[in-house]
Amino acid sequence: MKEKADIGLIGLAVMGENLVLNMESKGFTVAVFNRTVEKVDKFINGRGAGKNFIGAHSLEELVASLERPRKVMMLVKAGKPVDDFIEQLIPLLEPGDIIIDGGNSHFPDTIRRTKYVESKGLLYIGTGVSGGEEGALKGPSMMPGGSPKAWPYVKEIFQAIAAKVDDGSPCCDWVGEDGAGHYVKMVHNGIEYGDMQIINEAYHLMKELLGMDAFEQHEVFKKWNEGKLDSYLIEITRDILAYKDEDGSPLVEKILDTAGQKGTGKWTAVSALDLGIPLTLIGESVFSRCLSAQKNLRVKASKEISGTEPKFKGDKQQFINDLEEAIYASKIISYAQGYDLMMEAAKEYKWNLNYGGIALMWRGGCIIRSVFLGDIKKAFEKNPKLENLLFDSFFKEAVEKAQDSWRRVCATALENGIPVPAMTSALCYFDGFRSERLPANLLQAQRDYFGAHQYERTDKPRGEFFHTDWTGHGGDTASSTYQV
Repeated sequence: MKEKADIGLIGLAVMGENLVLNMESKGFTVAVFNRTVEKVDKFINGRGAGKNFIGAHSLEELVASLERPRKVMMLVKAGKPVDDFIEQLIPLLEPGDIIIDGGNSHFPDTIRRTKYVESKGLLYIGTGVSGGEEGALKGPSMMPGGSPKAWPYVKEIFQAIAAKVDDGSPCCDWVGEDGAGHYVKMVHNGIEYGDMQIINEAYHLMKELLGMDAFEQHEVFKKWNEGKLDSYLIEITRDILAYKDEDGSPLVEKILDTAGQKGTGKWTAVSALDLGIPLTLIGESVFSRCLSAQKNLRVKASKEISGTEPKFKGDKQQFINDLEEAIYASKIISYAQGYDLMMEAAKEYKWNLNYGGIALMWRGGCIIRSVFLGDIKKAFEKNPKLENLLFDSFFKEAVEKAQDSWRRVCATALENGIPVPAMTSALCYFDGFRSERLPANLLQAQRDYFGAHQYERTDKPRGEFFHTDWTGHGGDTASSTYQV
């Protein structure tokens, strides 16, 4: 074993432990530290026994065991713990050393931390790591951003441990400056919320409308995973639906219907609101989790408020075929909105994002990995300045082809009182996006009526604003115009 480690890691929880095992298996020597030092000894004498690990019982020991420039990666809880470790590490490090945050930090924190750490003469990386426990061990998707000068020193390690696509390309590349890496990871998680919600709506429709049990649904998801919906989330849904409890019944039906969340989906929706991007599907996915958490209220409402009872009339197999198309079309909209958000963020924060490269990073290792992402990569290779995925011929034709099925599914769900907020919001976005004229003219008239907010005219140049005295007894003063 080498006397000095190639990289050090703080935080031997599930992700940290599996990630260092991944690093060691690729030929790197790793120094490990945990705030509860007993975990270090347990790991060194357990899963790490006989392998190229250096156990450290203090940060001083960790730093002393590293080759220069020192690379210290943190996999700790987002927020204050990250700042606390940065403050403890700075006095122990030398100019040019690198601090890496591999947790789910909020991108504004990473922007702040990059600037702060660089002011101390050090380099900083905030990297998204996706793939969960299995991905960390066998190959995650990694999205690093921060100090560009740090990338050459960590590139070999990061790309060695990352997942690989069929041609051997690693699902890891430099994303951009300061918070770019964590921003892209945040959007990844938002899209993950959307994909999961779409799948859950399909499950709900098959169960409540078609009367299918989990084992029957397993067969449907199994078939879907062999076609254009082939993805990690469809795959695990297939497996979940087939899993039996001790009594032989489907375990999924015994799980309480209250969803948890760690905040990244909410962050994505809030960023979209801040930047003025219509991220409707992901927003609805976040709110759906919030509604599921109001279990007691829903139970009470189910007893006191009547609604339409589901009663399916039609061809069951045709509806399942339509459902596949509705999932696919909704998924396209989710990614179109997510990419729209990243494009706007790149302008706002002055990042130079490689959109095709991001799709490549998401093709393996991460939770949203799917064959679908290869088509996104091709779209941006064909047109690096693509304004919206729906302008790419492949996706435009796919949505146009799916829309009749998509509409039938949404209409049937609404007629039968089954909520499908992600699918319907995606369809409404599609119809709004392709509308040359929307009713916002009336909205502007209303704003001008009650608040003198002014409006533009179709028969005048853009940027020229007007105010009307709608009541006949108002004044000439108009409110200044501004965009939130």
